[in-house]
Amino acid sequence: MLFRAAILTFALAATPAFAAHYTAEPAAKPVEARFALRDVLWTCGDAGCTGGKSNSRPAIVCAVLAREVGSLTSFSVEGEALTPEQLEKCNARAGD
Repeated sequence: MLFRAAILTFALAATPAFAAHYTAEPAAKPVEARFALRDVLWTCGDAGCTGGKSNSRPAIVCAVLAREVGSLTSFSVEGEALTPEQLEKCNARAGD
C-alpha cells in the first residue's frame, strides 16, 4: 500500500499540468515537437512553443530558442511579452 501511494504521488507530481514559464511563437513551425535547449524543455505545436523555468535570463533563453528554431514573432515570460526592441535583439541570434 505504501509503495502504491509513493507511485501515485510521483505520477501526480510528474504530470504535465505545469504552467509554462516561457511561451514563444516561431515564425515557422519547428521540425521537432519536443526538445531541450540548455536547461529548458520545450514543447511546440500549432499554437507555438512552451518551456519550463530556467536559471538563465529571459533574453538568453529567447536568443537560444531563436538560434534553434529561427525568428520568433513573440516571446513571453510568465505572460509578460518582450518589448519589440527586446524581441528584435533576440531575433538577431536567429539561425534563419
